[in-house]
Amino acid sequence: MRITLSERMNAFRASIFSELAAYKKQKISQGYEIIDLSIGSPDLPPPAFVMDTLATFVKEESKYGYSLSGTDEFLEAVVNYYSTNYRVKLNKETEVLCLMGSQDGLVHFPMVFANPGDIILVPDPGYTAYATGIAMAGAVPYFMPLRKENEFLPDISSIPAHIAERAKIMILNFPGNPVPALATEAFFKEAIAFAQKYDIIILHDFAYSELYYDGHKPISFLSLPGAKEVGVEMSSLSKSFNMAGCRIGYLTGNEEIIKAFASLKSNLDYGVFLPIQKAAAIALQKGASFCEQNRKIYESRRNRLVEGLASIGWTVDSPKASMFVWAEIPKGWTSTDFTYALIDRANVVVTPGQAFGPHGEGFVRIALVQDEEKIRQAIANLAKSGIF
Repeated sequence: MRITLSERMNAFRASIFSELAAYKKQKISQGYEIIDLSIGSPDLPPPAFVMDTLATFVKEESKYGYSLSGTDEFLEAVVNYYSTNYRVKLNKETEVLCLMGSQDGLVHFPMVFANPGDIILVPDPGYTAYATGIAMAGAVPYFMPLRKENEFLPDISSIPAHIAERAKIMILNFPGNPVPALATEAFFKEAIAFAQKYDIIILHDFAYSELYYDGHKPISFLSLPGAKEVGVEMSSLSKSFNMAGCRIGYLTGNEEIIKAFASLKSNLDYGVFLPIQKAAAIALQKGASFCEQNRKIYESRRNRLVEGLASIGWTVDSPKASMFVWAEIPKGWTSTDFTYALIDRANVVVTPGQAFGPHGEGFVRIALVQDEEKIRQAIANLAKSGIF
């Protein structure tokens, strides 16, 4: 039997991530001890009270049916979380939607609001799920470069009018992945005005909202005047509460956008497992002190990494938020060649910046997903590599 793939699958060929994973596996099979700082998956456990809640409710026979949508308890927890943390008022009936993690939302969102050929404004470099969602919708990306000289904020004023008139969605991400930049109120106000002028939906990816350092608390897009008129904010419990495998998140904001996306969701899945919703609600209700402790751990790792790299001659910017260091590489390398050199000569895995878009060239993303002892070892390996 001859099996052919759809043309759509041309957008989903093997990526640098799978290539790196295969190369890492090969090196491990050869006996090398690899320190992986490439994948943004938390290595720490969720709060004990979250695990206890899950352990209790998975034993209840009544919890194994379809949830279909967000439970009242979960939706109310999101409403209270936004009120407490950002002074944003939400209607749980019309302005909050339960998701199977933010990946679910990000990949499916363009299918609801963009037709084939429509333009979606997307950060470059940006999280890879944005490209996946755009490809699934048959839309066309217009890259908004994130440049160091502009503090890694998109220059909205440089978007041509003929592009803006065809654009349906603008995706923003602060704190960002792979670039851990923070938005200002002035930037969000400019984006809102731009969206109002051209009837563009803003989707703000807020997945790293609880990972910030030195008091630089991120701004919720929805806290700005006019934000609900033009857009929505999406977040997840994966990074904030170390619940990546639980697959739960939420979409908040514009009522009409929420309703339309809920319509698609009702045809895709039967909702998040009820014990996970229960645990997520408890996390949002009781998790403030846990988030503070989590931030201290990541902040200490950040300091250890940035200071250690500086000590061997690799000076990188210290991030104010997110769980990544966006590191400019030494001159004379491409980001991919540099990444493979680190594996071969230091047994350290990072992610080349070009994997996230053309303007990622010249950088690598380093994830703070190993304990301080592993980070020390990574620094020692790099010091002996002969690269610096």
